[in-house]
Amino acid sequence: MQLLKDIATLGQLPALLKLKKGMKPRPADVADCFGARVENNAKFLGHHSAIVCEGKELNWTQFNALANQYASAFKSQGLVRNDTVCVMMENRVEFLALLVGLNKLGVTAGLLNTNLTGGSLQHCINVIKAKKCIFGGEVITAVDAIHKELNLVSGQDFLFVSDAATSTASCPEWAMDLDTMQQQASDQNPPETGLNTIGQTALYIYTSGTTGLPKAAVMSNRRYLISADMSGTAGLKTKPGNRIYLCLPLYHATGLLLGVGSSFTTGASMYVRRKFSASAFRSDIRDNSCTHMVYIGELCRYLTNTTAEPDDAEMPLHSIMGNGMRPDIWMAFKQRYGITRVCEIYGASEGNVAFANLMNKDLTVGMTSAEVILVQYDVDQDEIIRDDSGRCIPVAPGEAGLLLGKITPDTVFEGYTDPNATEGKILRDALADGDAWFNTGDLMRVVDVGYTLGYDHYQFVDRVGDTFRWKSENVSTNEVGEIINGFDQVKFCNVLGIEIPGADGRAGMASLTLNEGVETLDLDRFSAFVRDALPSYAVPVFLRIDEDIDVTGTFKMLKGDLRKQGYDIEQISGPVYVMKNGTTVYTSLDADYVNALNTASAGF
Repeated sequence: MQLLKDIATLGQLPALLKLKKGMKPRPADVADCFGARVENNAKFLGHHSAIVCEGKELNWTQFNALANQYASAFKSQGLVRNDTVCVMMENRVEFLALLVGLNKLGVTAGLLNTNLTGGSLQHCINVIKAKKCIFGGEVITAVDAIHKELNLVSGQDFLFVSDAATSTASCPEWAMDLDTMQQQASDQNPPETGLNTIGQTALYIYTSGTTGLPKAAVMSNRRYLISADMSGTAGLKTKPGNRIYLCLPLYHATGLLLGVGSSFTTGASMYVRRKFSASAFRSDIRDNSCTHMVYIGELCRYLTNTTAEPDDAEMPLHSIMGNGMRPDIWMAFKQRYGITRVCEIYGASEGNVAFANLMNKDLTVGMTSAEVILVQYDVDQDEIIRDDSGRCIPVAPGEAGLLLGKITPDTVFEGYTDPNATEGKILRDALADGDAWFNTGDLMRVVDVGYTLGYDHYQFVDRVGDTFRWKSENVSTNEVGEIINGFDQVKFCNVLGIEIPGADGRAGMASLTLNEGVETLDLDRFSAFVRDALPSYAVPVFLRIDEDIDVTGTFKMLKGDLRKQGYDIEQISGPVYVMKNGTTVYTSLDADYVNALNTASAGF
């Protein structure tokens, strides 16, 4: 059996060698962008299917022509290279075509989360100094509510794209009708495309904000194409005639880089859904001959827990790529749906290192070509362990440690639009004078997966510090804590993420200390407060009332004991509350619901 696995590993070598050649560092002034890749597909694969979405199918010639029309329309509005716009639209043909059109012109697109509203939406538009706001009819209510508060001119700087699927209203008077401009525009390739370089900023992809103030991570053409080439060549391994199933929101990097990127760089077709539907999943795959898919772990867990059908393993789907596939469902998902290749990846929108399971080993995020190191980390004290000289200490083989990625000319940390936020993620003089490392905030370990052509393979262990992941979004404990501290009954709070059996990520818990004179927390009022002030995924699932907050000698809040106790009411002396799945008000946590949580039957 091991011999067969070793032979299978050697079978990955041609793709890896091709990838290595294609990923050789190129100077920033080399001409290339994903808009150019689409033009190339139109030239050589014109009649091959490019995209299928909501009953509409375009081949590469048609998709490229549509992108060109958008580019021409944007030029008529005065947009030029290095300008920035924001785009707010759900997954659909128009969204991807106009992104390509912007990229052809060298215009940077800030991709807005379609769930944003109010102050958080206003911040995301302003922070990138957007010259135009391009939005779909499906989000008109959110944009309408804040458009007067923006540094944009009504009737001139808002570009509206209608949405037949949601039967939205016509273009509002404060916006311009981009549909009409696009239909009247030239469909010829713009000359600007050939002048774009890989060093230019292609996109701003926002980190998950919890106070409504996400950070805009810089995505150059270089990083987009490296991820796309890696995915298409050695990850998903797509080619013309294949079809990639895409149901993740494309304003996030996973779907846009791995899935759309694979299509742009290899000519494979895309089947695009606005949103994931478990009930439609199997028919979508079969009816549209989808051979590849981009996933997140939460999606795979959900599909694993649905009722099985006898022919689940006989679908055309065979190769998947994504992140967050946990060991407890990995093998079950593969066997259930007949998957032969799982390419788990690890990375961050803003990070300078990425891992990919290109050799198809089970239960690993794979390998990286970047220089990385795992250093000792005290989880209870929530801090890096240093030696007497103040240097970080590498972990012993097999031990979990904090992952650092070395910042070099070839592994640049592009960071955020905020220089202070960028510097806050860098560790300097960590191992030697003058060095600089990107702090991922994640614990990893090296694992033995057999023959690997000399590459170490890594396994994700946990997030550390001030961020945890819940409902596929990053939640900042500091930011949530600052919001909760604004409630008039709360003296101080300590926020952390705790595990729930059967759920991906960690559920939020807030340990609250009440102000003097406050006997009990007003649950109705507090529930309304957090639901109004926080995105749904950042609202803590659990509350516990404690007499005091444990801190270190430097007044840093301790979370170790709180994590160990979790929601075990037998270990917690004070009141514990829970916002049950599907409810909007906290109620007392009792033994029956604890049992439901422990048996993974609470719906999380």
